[in-house]
Amino acid sequence: MVLPRAARTQRRTRIQEEKEEQILEAALDVFATHGFRGSTIDQIADVAGMSKPNLLYYFRTKEAMHRALIDRVLDSWLDPLREFDAEGNPVSEICSYIRRKLEMARDFPRESRLFANEILQGAPHIEDELKGPLKTLVDEKVEVIRAWAKAGKIAKCDPYHLIFAIWSTTQHYADFDVQVRDVLGEERSGEGRFEDAARFLEQLFVKGLEIKDGNA
Repeated sequence: MVLPRAARTQRRTRIQEEKEEQILEAALDVFATHGFRGSTIDQIADVAGMSKPNLLYYFRTKEAMHRALIDRVLDSWLDPLREFDAEGNPVSEICSYIRRKLEMARDFPRESRLFANEILQGAPHIEDELKGPLKTLVDEKVEVIRAWAKAGKIAKCDPYHLIFAIWSTTQHYADFDVQVRDVLGEERSGEGRFEDAARFLEQLFVKGLEIKDGNA
């Protein structure tokens, strides 16, 4: 994890912590809008309302700010999957996972776009994390889904692609929010769109995992 420059001092003051958060909040806005390559330190300093030298006291480079944000996003992004309980009811666990992912799309759209931009650029800053902690956690939950299928609790499926499908459908509501709202129209584009999405996706995935003759 990349620490801000001020965090390397022995004792951080409350003001230092507040300044770091102010900078990272501004950086999140800029990166989510322009992507890593299209963002500059000057833009971030302007959004943060700070001078460039003052900003550079806390974070020496654009890369340091970006990495600090990506580290946070990766950790929080894995939380819904970590909560996937092998001892729970499969249908309930899958539905809960869908809802947790939609809640993140609703509450953290900038973080979602930051992550999506990083992936679209080939994951130059986080490939080790994708191949390491992310893959380890996904592999663990894949075995949970396989065990449910083997026990006849859900239909046989490819667990990796089930997880990918949940990722793509739920994150769509963050990364393509403008498109979703415009297509739904004024009457359906309020906060209720997330509940509508949750009900539909639950139906879609649960129906697809129902045990059918010859599919147990």
